[in-house]
Amino acid sequence: MLEDLNSLFPEKKVNRRGFMATSLCTGFALAVQPINAQEVITTDTNGIVAGEVKIPTKDVEIPAYHAMPAKGKNFPTVLVVQEIFGVHEHIKDICRRFAKLGFLAIAPEMYFRQGDVSKLQMNQIFPVVQKVPDAQVLSDLDAAVVWAGKNKGNTRKLGITGFCWGGRIVWLYAAHNPKVKAGVAWYGRLVPPTPRLDLQPKHPTEIAASLKVPVLGLYAGKDGGIPLASVDQMKAELAKGKSKSEFVVYPEAQHGFHADYRPSYKKDDAQEAWKRLLSWFKKHGAA
Repeated sequence: MLEDLNSLFPEKKVNRRGFMATSLCTGFALAVQPINAQEVITTDTNGIVAGEVKIPTKDVEIPAYHAMPAKGKNFPTVLVVQEIFGVHEHIKDICRRFAKLGFLAIAPEMYFRQGDVSKLQMNQIFPVVQKVPDAQVLSDLDAAVVWAGKNKGNTRKLGITGFCWGGRIVWLYAAHNPKVKAGVAWYGRLVPPTPRLDLQPKHPTEIAASLKVPVLGLYAGKDGGIPLASVDQMKAELAKGKSKSEFVVYPEAQHGFHADYRPSYKKDDAQEAWKRLLSWFKKHGAA
């Protein structure tokens, strides 16, 4: 394990317990370069507090980005789950957008123990991400909720949203933590991969029928990696339960349509979907 990590990250020091001596990414991840600079949304920090924090977990402190209003307390809490690229600038900006609206937003670095993917090319990221156990991710999100509750967050108004890799996690965490009021999953994988991965024992279609938390799925009609057939399969499984989860599919959008720094960004759909997210949180008590 240490040998694998050290070969991938020779500039980082890994201690004997296998944890990276790292912090959050500055700017955008290498794998997404060059960015679509003319469309990038940059949210300032006027009136909010934003920056990196450390979240205690069962075995180690993990870095996270947080943002919340500068004044007040008992802010509705939203977990923001990263794309496959880690907690880079786009995820940080989403946290600031939530803070401007009165939320405490927290985005933990979900790959902290496995490695820093921000300086890797896309083909180098997958081997790292495949070593991230779902159980670890869910436990770390639990720790983020505890942290938020001790730092002016109102965890009785708890929401979760995530993008791409994090979109899948939204469904799983909503099943894991019934105290979540609402979730919004952006174009996350719904069905098991072939071959299956031992560290990912369940997938959204397999928890859908027993799901209690209402999740809104925001998906793309032209997503090459998540076919509409899998959305239909998820809908059929959800219909067996009582979560009142829903889907909105944007017919002309591609995967990553909310990511303003990527060529896949579709501004009109992204803006409409963001409004739906806020309405969904409000409707179900997460705002």
